[in-house]
Amino acid sequence: MHNRSSATASLPASEPFASGATASQSKQPALPAAPSRVRAHAVHIFERSIALVAFLLLWELLPRVGIVSSAYLSPPSAVVVAIAHLFATGEVWKHLGSSAFRSIAGLLLAVAAGIVSGFLLGWFRRAERIADPLYQLLRQVSAFALFPVFMLFLGIGESSKIAIIVWAAFWPVLLNTLAGVKQVERIFIDCARSMGATQKFIFTKVILPAALPQILTGIRLAGAYSITALVAAEMIGARSGLGFYTLNSQETFQIPDMYAGIVLLALFGLLINYGLSMLERKLLRWRVGIAQNG
Repeated sequence: MHNRSSATASLPASEPFASGATASQSKQPALPAAPSRVRAHAVHIFERSIALVAFLLLWELLPRVGIVSSAYLSPPSAVVVAIAHLFATGEVWKHLGSSAFRSIAGLLLAVAAGIVSGFLLGWFRRAERIADPLYQLLRQVSAFALFPVFMLFLGIGESSKIAIIVWAAFWPVLLNTLAGVKQVERIFIDCARSMGATQKFIFTKVILPAALPQILTGIRLAGAYSITALVAAEMIGARSGLGFYTLNSQETFQIPDMYAGIVLLALFGLLINYGLSMLERKLLRWRVGIAQNG
């Protein structure tokens, strides 16, 4: 008995701890392999780049091999040189600043007017029925067709250019806000009222959150419309802006500069869309999106 007890006592004390450590390690969840995440990210970037790279290669090859005259279609390499020259001389900031001021000012005014009008027409159904024939008629009128009217009333300065952007960007905000308010489930409003909620509470906690996705969709559409209207506004009576620079380059037959202006307009529009997309994701964190495979 004494020998058996001595043998038991002579066992290493570290074995129970070692076995416990092994058991605890086996319970830890396996971390995803880093190479698989890197590979998935690389595949995602590749898929997103295929169409753009193919377009740029085709654009470069068409004038280089003589299928299209380089006098009419400058290759991307020449356009990049023209853009670099604009940045080197600092001329780009004058045109970009003018375009940014006009488009952002017009977009903000359109968003404010469209949201207020949409909530009023969506909340007061009788007002919506009265105003519906009028705004259905007016929204069919192109902003470009109204440009002479804006020039008559506001002159050829900044006011008329901003007004044409406001007109083009106002309608998607109004219609999407109106649709968002009208689609709010009536039972939500009735439940809030049955619990003694005030009109302010119903608006801020029920109607606004429910209509917000539709409103933000309208704002993103308005951002795209503001760039389209900006180009037309700057091509008449302007002395600066990316639209003016593009038209002036075409009139002086500076074709690479003309394409440089077009590319800068596209990048500027992409930047506005990206900013609005970031705003949408920030304001709609509560909404669960639907993931789509492929």
